[in-house]
Amino acid sequence: MEKTINVTLKVWRQAGPKAKGAFELYKLDNVSTDSSFLEMLDVLNEKLIKERKEPIVFDHDCREGICGMCSLYINGHPHGKDGETTTCQLHMRRFSDGETIVVEPWRSAAFPVIKDLMVDRSAYDKIIQAGGYVSVNTGGVPDGNAIPISKIKADEAMDAASCIGCGACAAACKNGSAMLFLAAKVSQLALLPQGRVEASARAKAMVAKMDELGFGNCTNTGACEAECPKAISISHIARLNREFLCAKFQD
Repeated sequence: MEKTINVTLKVWRQAGPKAKGAFELYKLDNVSTDSSFLEMLDVLNEKLIKERKEPIVFDHDCREGICGMCSLYINGHPHGKDGETTTCQLHMRRFSDGETIVVEPWRSAAFPVIKDLMVDRSAYDKIIQAGGYVSVNTGGVPDGNAIPISKIKADEAMDAASCIGCGACAAACKNGSAMLFLAAKVSQLALLPQGRVEASARAKAMVAKMDELGFGNCTNTGACEAECPKAISISHIARLNREFLCAKFQD
């Protein structure tokens, strides 16, 4: 038999970037514990539409924990309290019957609110555009063994590449720092021979763009790693710092 719970949602509503926002309360009964958090919000929006009220705006796409768009602060945690979980992977069975759930957008100066729970995360795209690429000939597919890479390095680069750019690290950081995101993007290329050619220029350009966009400084509290849905290690920040310092010495 399907189990259901009743919940109260305390949701941040904001008409636009410059509008004054406030929390609004919504009661939702008979929520299936097998539904995801986003499916629950879908049900709430259907209810609001039937009542001729404005539905809640929130971001989503794949709903498979891949795209990183489901950027919600839930009960004081980015993506909710479960570790290594995106909002779309969070299920209602993780909440208690009668619980009040507080839902907010990312709280970071570099991620301005567009409307309600949706924020503008294009700052991350701009950081990537500043240098997160490799200039290689993409005409033909090279043999997999053409460039020898140790398994340790390959695995570490793949771990860094698992970053989905959701912004949870910056949202969790008391300084609003994007260092974990930037470090993951630098590491995934710096660890591979194909990425060494532009390593110096990449580190300087991406750090400069991060500073320009208003992200804060890293004070190494570890909140970013604790809240990252893909468990990106802060050890990548150390590599980023090494890459950046080496680039400065080469000037």
